[in-house]
Amino acid sequence: MHPLKAWSSFVWRRGWAATGALLALPGAWFAGLYLAAIGAMFVTSFWSVDPLSGTLIPGFSLGNFQALLSDPIYTKIALRTVGIAASVTVTDILLAWPVAYAMVRLAGPRLRAVLMAAVMVPLWSSYLARVYAWRLILAHNGVLNWALIEIGLPRLHIGYSNWAMWIVFSYLWLPFMILPIAASVERIAPSLLEASSDLGETGLRTFRRVVLPLALPGMVAGAIFTFSLTLGDYVTPMLVGGEGSDFIGNVVYSNVGVTNNIPFAAAYAVLPLGVMAGFLLIARRLGAFDAL
Repeated sequence: MHPLKAWSSFVWRRGWAATGALLALPGAWFAGLYLAAIGAMFVTSFWSVDPLSGTLIPGFSLGNFQALLSDPIYTKIALRTVGIAASVTVTDILLAWPVAYAMVRLAGPRLRAVLMAAVMVPLWSSYLARVYAWRLILAHNGVLNWALIEIGLPRLHIGYSNWAMWIVFSYLWLPFMILPIAASVERIAPSLLEASSDLGETGLRTFRRVVLPLALPGMVAGAIFTFSLTLGDYVTPMLVGGEGSDFIGNVVYSNVGVTNNIPFAAAYAVLPLGVMAGFLLIARRLGAFDAL
């Protein structure tokens, strides 16, 4: 038998072989590049830098982690990063639910297409263009304050602050929350909602006891996007954040590109990975992945 036919017959009869052949290349890429890069970063976090020559000194030292824990500035930056990432996630959940539910359950075909386009169009524009647009809106003499003055209200001094970062991040990642929630709501059988109504449940109780639990996987998927994207960002804090608005990513960037202290940057970069690992474990304990 021809070798190709023999291989095809072998794969056809054994499902695991077909799955293995299909996942071999992406699995090798994932393990060889993605996991290897994370492993290299973790190993480098225990290295040190020669203070005179600036060369890397391989070895095992907890000096970088001790410096992070002993300096309150780095603790404050970490708390700011995690806090704003969490607030952005909660904000996007509250904003995404009405849009996603209306798009799937209430809107007709034409309105659904319009809402879908409204959600998707911002993703087609440049990330930097959107951030700069919000920078112009929230500036001291920007569009927001101009509109407030025109209607007789005082200025809002939120430009170049943590409030500005919260607003911009919530806008940037909102589509990543709307789409997973909409997909989860669309998979809910209408008969379940009808059964809840027939049993005398109000709309709010039906949402809380039927819709919300069934759509939890989509909500968690969106939360992973919004939380992780905010946690690892460093461009938005530089453009719309003011003095004292640094994120973990800004510290990593400055230590890699300015001071060339790669081991310290790697040690600080381990923190977001640990936070995301804890976030995923909590989501798993809550059963958010059971229906995926």
